[in-house]
Amino acid sequence: MSQHDGSPALRLLGLRGLPEIGRGDDLARLIAERASLEDGDVVVVTQKIVSKAEGRLVAVDPGSPRERQELALGEAVRVLRRRGDLVITETRHGFVCANSGVDLSNVAAGQAALLPEDSDRSARRIRAGLLARTGREVAVIVSDTFGRAWRRGVTDVALGSAGIRPMIDLRGSPDAYGRPLVATEICVVDEIASAAELVMGKAAGVPVAIVRGVDPSWFGEGSVRTEVVRPYREDLFR
Repeated sequence: MSQHDGSPALRLLGLRGLPEIGRGDDLARLIAERASLEDGDVVVVTQKIVSKAEGRLVAVDPGSPRERQELALGEAVRVLRRRGDLVITETRHGFVCANSGVDLSNVAAGQAALLPEDSDRSARRIRAGLLARTGREVAVIVSDTFGRAWRRGVTDVALGSAGIRPMIDLRGSPDAYGRPLVATEICVVDEIASAAELVMGKAAGVPVAIVRGVDPSWFGEGSVRTEVVRPYREDLFR
């Protein structure tokens, strides 16, 4: 991370002024027109506007929990838990989440947003568009809000990324006492997504944030889907 008076520092910048996003909109162009990007920035884009731009909206009766549940089941490859109208599913992307990520918030009444088909690909497309329009080498994270099985509340995580390594493997490096770390792998894309949400909010109309000052060694290639999502055979809880 960048240094200020000798201490690590990050800047979180919410991007205001984006219009309502519709199918086919060029997110890279809309962001580039409103943001003063710098090399090394991480641009965090909410899943909702990515889904809107990619046409991942479907009609749904907002007063019918059954209809929403049917949508969720249609997006799932496995149902893990049910409680009333809530289902915890594994999506075909490998994400374990409530209702397969089907969401009625921040969309027009009578519509539901589905997760992007491939959020890593979405991030790569936005990153390439930003480079073409600004000449800046930035990373992109597509974020969404997930709950946690053993903790209350929700937090933002990364669904896809481009230009930044999703995981930083610290195994074998020394801890503060010189002992080698045995199992420490840091999911930095989730940490960045969660930090960015602090300036985006859930209802503030700020679907994009810029995180500035990220450690340059974190930049590189990788895939959330293949590196972050734990394979079924390694999961002790499914």
